[in-house]
Amino acid sequence: MRTDFDAIVVGAGPAGSAAAILLAGAGWSVALVEKQRFPRRKVCGECLAATNLPLLAALGVGPAFAASAGPELRRVALMSGERTVVADLPATRHPEYPWGRALGRETLDALLLARARAAGAHVLQPWSALAIEGAAGDWHCAVEALDRRGAASLRAPVAIAAHGSWEALPRDRPRRRQARRASDLFAFKANFRDASLDEGLLPVLSFAGGYGGMVVADGGLTTIACCIRRDRLAACRQALPALGAGDAVEALLRRDCRGVRLALQAASREGPWLAAGPLDPGIRLRADDQLFRVGNAAGEAHPIIGEGMSMALQSASLLCAQLLADKRCDQLSDKAWQGGVARRYAAAWRSQFERRLRLAAVFAHLAMRPASTALLMQLARNWPGLLTLGACWADKTRCAVNAVTLAALAPIGVTVAASSADSRFALTALRGRSGSDEMTTTTKEDR
Repeated sequence: MRTDFDAIVVGAGPAGSAAAILLAGAGWSVALVEKQRFPRRKVCGECLAATNLPLLAALGVGPAFAASAGPELRRVALMSGERTVVADLPATRHPEYPWGRALGRETLDALLLARARAAGAHVLQPWSALAIEGAAGDWHCAVEALDRRGAASLRAPVAIAAHGSWEALPRDRPRRRQARRASDLFAFKANFRDASLDEGLLPVLSFAGGYGGMVVADGGLTTIACCIRRDRLAACRQALPALGAGDAVEALLRRDCRGVRLALQAASREGPWLAAGPLDPGIRLRADDQLFRVGNAAGEAHPIIGEGMSMALQSASLLCAQLLADKRCDQLSDKAWQGGVARRYAAAWRSQFERRLRLAAVFAHLAMRPASTALLMQLARNWPGLLTLGACWADKTRCAVNAVTLAALAPIGVTVAASSADSRFALTALRGRSGSDEMTTTTKEDR
C-alpha cells in the first residue's frame, strides 16, 4: 500500500473532493481519506447558489450536475406561522448559470469523489483518519480500514482537514466535549415524495426556537431541513413522548408553519429523519495554523442562509489557488512557504466568508424569536424586495473565486469556457507550472 504523498486530504465531502480534484489534476499525488461509504445521505439543505455552478464545471462535474439537479431556484419565501411572503431571488450575471439549484448530497458527493478518483487521487474508503500529527512539511496521518483489518501511517508535506465540524477525529473527540446548553442547535433533515412545494421556490422557515428551509431537489424529492434549540426540542419531545426526535420535529413544523403543512398534505417521507449536532457556528481557521482547513473545518455559518456547500467548494478553491500559484511538488516541504500560503489563505478566507458568518448569525437569531419574526414578516409584506436584498447580502450572487482563477484551477482535461483572454492565459500559465501533462451522523441523545 502506498503511504507517501504530496498531500493528504481528510474528508471527501464537497470541500475535500474539490481540493483533491484540483491538486491531483495539477500533478500532485493526493491521498483522499473518507470513513463513510458512498452514496450516503447527510444532514444538509442541499442548495447550491448559482455562483458555484461554474466551479462545478471547472471541477469536471458540471454536465452531470445539470442532468440531475432540481429546478432552477428563482424565488424565495419567508414562512412563519400562518403567513408567507414571496419575493424574487437575485440572478447572477453569468450567461449560463443565473440561478441556483438543489442536488441531494448522496448524489453530489458521489459525483465529486468519482471525479477525484478519475483525476488521479488515491481514495481510501471506508477508512478512518485517527489523527493528524506533525507539522508543515512533514505530516503523519494514522488511518484504519473500517471494512477489513488494516492500518497505515500516511506521510505528506501538505495536510488538509476537510472532515467538517461535526466529525472530529477519534483522538480529538474528548477535547471537543462541552457542557450541554439550552441554546445548542441540532440539525434535522428528511426527504419527501409528492410534496406540493412549487418548483423554483426556496422557502425559509421561521418558528420559535428554530429555523429551516424547503427545496425541490433531484428526482422530484422535496428536502426539508431545520435547526432547533435543545430546550425547544426537549419540550417538543416531552409533549410527544411516543415519537422519535425527527418525527417530533416534523409534527412541530406541520403545526407551527402553514407552508410546511400545505406542502406535505399528500406527501410521503422517503427514509428516516437524519439528525446531527450540536452545531458549532464560528471561525476555526487561524493564520498560524499549520494544518490547512477547508469547508466546515475552517468555519461554519448558521445554515439559515444555505451557504454551507458554497463555502465548502469555494474555500477549497481559494486554498488550492494559493497552493498551486508558484510551487512545484518537489518543494512542498518548505515550511516558510507553507506559512505564507496559510497567511494568504486565511486573509482571503476571512475577506470572502467572515461577513457571511456574521450575517447568518443575525438572521438565525432573528428567525428563532417570535417577536423579531413578526416584525420581519411585516416589513417583508410591505417591502418584499427586502428578501431579495437579504439574499444579495448573503452573497448569493458573488463567488469567492474569480473567473481568471477559476479557469486557471481547472484540472487538465476539463474544458472551461473562458470569459476573457486573461482566463485563457492564466490556464496555460498554471498548467505550465504544474509539471504535469496528464490528466449520516446522528447524535445518540436525539435518537
